[in-house]
Amino acid sequence: MQVSDCQDPTSTAAIAPYAWIERALETLHRADWYRRVQTIAGLPGAVVELDGRRVINFASNDYLGLAGDARLIHAATEAVAAYGTGSTGSRLLSGHRALHRQLEQAIAQLKQTDDALVFSSGYAANLGAIAALVGPRDLILADQYNHSSLKNGARLSGATICEYPHGDCTALNQMLNQQRPQHRRCLVITDSVFSMDGDLAPLPAILALARQFDSMVLVDEAHATGVLGATGAGGVEHLGCTGQPLVQVGTLSKALGSLGGYVAGSALLIDWLRNRAPTWIYSTGLSPADTAAALTAVQIVQQEPARRQQLERNVAQLRQVLAPHFSLLPSESPILCAQCRTPAEALAIAQQLQQAGIFAPAIRPPTVPTSRLRFSVMATHEAAHCAQLAAVLTTIPN
Repeated sequence: MQVSDCQDPTSTAAIAPYAWIERALETLHRADWYRRVQTIAGLPGAVVELDGRRVINFASNDYLGLAGDARLIHAATEAVAAYGTGSTGSRLLSGHRALHRQLEQAIAQLKQTDDALVFSSGYAANLGAIAALVGPRDLILADQYNHSSLKNGARLSGATICEYPHGDCTALNQMLNQQRPQHRRCLVITDSVFSMDGDLAPLPAILALARQFDSMVLVDEAHATGVLGATGAGGVEHLGCTGQPLVQVGTLSKALGSLGGYVAGSALLIDWLRNRAPTWIYSTGLSPADTAAALTAVQIVQQEPARRQQLERNVAQLRQVLAPHFSLLPSESPILCAQCRTPAEALAIAQQLQQAGIFAPAIRPPTVPTSRLRFSVMATHEAAHCAQLAAVLTTIPN
């Protein structure tokens, strides 16, 4: 075809297939669902520079304050000097380093499992693990409030998906009774800490039902790893379920201050995932810097329980500050959510807080069913930070 035969790219006919995008964006604006990024400068921490202004940071998942820790920075810098900036290929081809294996062994030790496998992100870990465990002949039963990565992993697997009401084991029992006999394998999927609410899954009851109905359980520990449990192993440890047969997925990008994800479990499970998890097989290995930083973070979690203890104290203090001003969702984690009536109200309060030097994001549909302000607590928050928030809240009308 001659170049002259190509349609003018500015013509109405050429643009028409994409015209829906502008209309869809206008709909997001009208519903107060539109999102934009805000630029943070400098090191992460309890106080950051946001769009050119210093603000107290209640928006970070860096629960232990490790993302800016000098030890992680040093470990990452040394790894870059020794191994370069990238892993250069899939772990099954040219991208595997001894450092990757050291991190996997450290995670397995923390989680008290046989083995672990490191992925390029927590999202990839969920997609890959779920797709490797179940297929079109199988059943997935999933908590309706599960993270997007769990929902999309379930869809990718091709399995039959049934969502049960949030945390409702009675409904889960009924679904297992009705659906389990019709399928080859069954996988129950849940977060341990629900990221937009802060509450915990009823994991002991879920595991009991799984045993009764010959089902597997996958639990996402993204917001629990390093935070909950006597040793910081996560929600599984906190809820007394260590050693039970289940698939534990998590991230290295929150309390561990780095990037990447993991799956921890039995030696057979991990061997299977090395051979069948597409997001591990076909992805470049985690970068040396991220791997080294995460390995150092796991060591700090094990060696410094005082960080978790300080985090618990900070959560209690922030709860006292927020309770007189908001209706808080039930939470047993460093995530405290203040309920708002509408998306517009959540946005307005978040903007007022930011103008007063407090960064706490508005979370709105479709991410969550109801609008809220989400406050994330860090071990590095100080009493003065909570005091400043308390003072600001007295100036904002309820």
